[in-house]
Amino acid sequence: MRVKTGIIRRKKHKRVLKAAKGFRGASGDAFKQAKQATRKAMAYSTRDRKVNKRKMRQLWITRINSAARLNGLSYSKLMNGLKKAGIELDRKVLADIALNNANEFTKLVDAAKATF
Repeated sequence: MRVKTGIIRRKKHKRVLKAAKGFRGASGDAFKQAKQATRKAMAYSTRDRKVNKRKMRQLWITRINSAARLNGLSYSKLMNGLKKAGIELDRKVLADIALNNANEFTKLVDAAKATF
């Protein structure tokens, strides 16, 4: 007895074509190209989630460094001082404070300077 794959194949194709909706040319219409394009798109999205995390951390460090230098400290000395002072704020929060609350950041810098 042979197996007919009509319903299953149609479901599979529809799922892939739905994922490829909006792609240019045959990548959005033809199943074979759509399958390849979606596979590549998924690989890019996985990679870029990691890259995005990396870039955000880089941005936070840059913001903290520039704010620290305005207060007469380098980034590494500030982070070391905060660690010694027992202030456990992550870079995301520190960058936000540096950007939005300059007075509060100055207090943190002073606390870090006090440990030297």
